[in-house]
Amino acid sequence: MSMKWLTGNLFKRPAIISLAAIMLITSGCSLLPAEEEEEVLPSIAPPQISKKPEYEVTTDTLETKVNVIGKLISSREEPLFFTLDGKNLKELNIKVGDKVSAGQVIGQLDVDELTKKLRMDKLAFRKEETAMKEALRTRDEMDPVEFEERSILFEEKKQALVDQEADIAKATLTAPISGTVVSLNVEKGAAIKAYSTIAVIADTTTLIPAAKLTKDERAKIVVGMPIVAEISNAGQFKGTVKMMPMTNDDSSSGGNNGGGGNGGSGSGNNTDKERPEDFMQVEIKNLPKNLTRGTPLSISIITKRKENVIVIPPSTLRSIGSRTYVQVIDADGKREVDVEVGQQTATQIEILKGLKPGQKVVGR
Repeated sequence: MSMKWLTGNLFKRPAIISLAAIMLITSGCSLLPAEEEEEVLPSIAPPQISKKPEYEVTTDTLETKVNVIGKLISSREEPLFFTLDGKNLKELNIKVGDKVSAGQVIGQLDVDELTKKLRMDKLAFRKEETAMKEALRTRDEMDPVEFEERSILFEEKKQALVDQEADIAKATLTAPISGTVVSLNVEKGAAIKAYSTIAVIADTTTLIPAAKLTKDERAKIVVGMPIVAEISNAGQFKGTVKMMPMTNDDSSSGGNNGGGGNGGSGSGNNTDKERPEDFMQVEIKNLPKNLTRGTPLSISIITKRKENVIVIPPSTLRSIGSRTYVQVIDADGKREVDVEVGQQTATQIEILKGLKPGQKVVGR
């Protein structure tokens, strides 16, 4: 029995030693610091060389235009003004938008003092008439020079009465035409300056698209040129230049949209007064009837037009000194080709020599 126990212990001892060794190794490993993981670096893509845009040489209709801003104006507009100076506006019978008839009374100046003076002068002149009649009866007894002097004095006083009556008549202002009051620069009680515009009457039954031009714009435009007008809320309309402005003064395109309201001074400003002849006027057939004076619009005047021309974008044209060229792409790669240019617009350039439709050119 003792031999059996000894033999059993001899077989168990190596197993125990092995198990202990394994535990020691595993416990020792757990005590060591963890190794750092290797850092993963992001991949760096090589920079790509940007490719310049390529364009095909094409044919197109090329138009050179002058673009201006304008508005609808009346074909006939009449300024209203008094010719009597230094009086106040006693009565005003109109406001902006009123329809008036030719001959209708627009306003009345305060000439009460003139009327009173005229009445007194007429009474005094009656005495002069009596004295002149007596002088005529005794003319043969009078000195010829004295009679002539009395006759001249009598005629001067008579003419003075006529002049006073004319001044009083100037105090009433009437409408020269039938139309609509489109601007009014005074109000009741204002001091009036002679020949200063107080209002404008327009015949709004006939409206014309028009625009003011600068000196440079007038130099490029002539009567008969085709136009395209775009009218607010109405669309586009084709037409022609009908009339050029009569004035030689520089003015910005588009001008003044007119209008006006009640001012208080009554002094006005004739330099600001717009006349139809100050505008370039265009003719458009079948213009809508529901448009109003002052409606804004834009007008493109076609000053030059060519069909089936070879064109390229402006960004493809290059120049060095007096040389003008493009870069053409073909089967052999890029090559430089000298070109001759013609008409140019903001988006296209005409090529007279050097290129054919279908070729490819390089932009910048």
